[in-house]
Amino acid sequence: MSTRPSALGFGRLSSRLPSRLPSRLPALAASAALLVAGLAGPAVAAPSSAEPSSAAAPASAAAPAVNLATNPGFEIPASSLADWGSVPGWRCSGGPAEAALTTAAPHSGTSALAVTPAGDESTGECVQTVSVQPGTTYTASAWVRGKFVFLGATGGTDRPTAPAWTESTNGGWQKLTTRFTAAPGATTVKLSVHGWYQQGPFAVDDVRVDGPAPAPATAAASVPTSDKVVFFTVDDGWQTTPEAEQVIAANKLPITAFPLPMAAANNPDYFRRVTAAPGSSIQNHSVSHTDLTTLSPAAQQVEICDARDSLTRLFGTAPTVFRPPYFAWNADTLQAAANCGMRTVLTADADFSWGASNVWHEGTLSPGDVVLMHWTDTLADDLRRALAAAEAAGLKPAGLASYLR
Repeated sequence: MSTRPSALGFGRLSSRLPSRLPSRLPALAASAALLVAGLAGPAVAAPSSAEPSSAAAPASAAAPAVNLATNPGFEIPASSLADWGSVPGWRCSGGPAEAALTTAAPHSGTSALAVTPAGDESTGECVQTVSVQPGTTYTASAWVRGKFVFLGATGGTDRPTAPAWTESTNGGWQKLTTRFTAAPGATTVKLSVHGWYQQGPFAVDDVRVDGPAPAPATAAASVPTSDKVVFFTVDDGWQTTPEAEQVIAANKLPITAFPLPMAAANNPDYFRRVTAAPGSSIQNHSVSHTDLTTLSPAAQQVEICDARDSLTRLFGTAPTVFRPPYFAWNADTLQAAANCGMRTVLTADADFSWGASNVWHEGTLSPGDVVLMHWTDTLADDLRRALAAAEAAGLKPAGLASYLR
């Protein structure tokens, strides 16, 4: 039986959860309250009649339900350019010391997530950010194996929502299901799976977040504007030179950087400095610079979402613009990008990389043009040449993100 959160429910949960070290009891209570005060029933936490129904959320009724979880079956292997030891689509608190893909007896497919908390202070939590529509109800579910395993959603719900949990799956697989409603104005929630303190390993497979998907991202090569502005964008990030930094600083250039996460992690302070001018931003260019049109929709979503998460951890702001590697994209890319919180899939209509001065339309640079460059040893000269071309056309560099809102 499942119940709504209540003070009475919290007492029941506290009496059923395994005890921890005495010094950690206050943290246990805080953790339980954070997850949601009051979990009286195992396996499924269902909404009460007071919760908004799908009929009360027009977006839920209007759009078909799809699975919005990233790498839900744990079938996508980690890229060699992803965070070391990462589980694609997921961020696990203990890293590779605790969480990994396993091929041992998955619920379905060829692999599942196996988590072994490394010590008494760990629940082995793994999380991912899921893009949602505000005010809309979603159903989250997962198949789990182990003792005291939890599935919940926080950080963007309209009220505390009880996670689903089970005391024990008795060695087999058990499905957990819970529902949540995105708060008005919320566009993401944090989906979480974890065990409990000192309760040993657990496994997770076939995760779902069922509900309407965000509208596909908009594809663009330029920005519709009559303002006399042009936008300088710089990709990749493997070669960072002081000369390019000096040109950017001397001219106070607003730069839209699209670094690969591992390249950015090699020198994050450099990217903070070269995007310090007002209007600058750091945006998404995928994890591994793969031609996304060669990948499945699920694999595209991993590439975009994992890059978003890495860049958000590094720089504190989530990107909202995605540049597809090689400018290769399809309809799946637009939806995968939206599922990762990207509003625009951006290419360019001019290329000033590696000594080039290519404008891919008639005439010179025009208002709203997006100029492509790369972090290379020629970037300082490329920037000077692009700046001269913009000035000759009566244009000034401007911040891209503010024009795409």
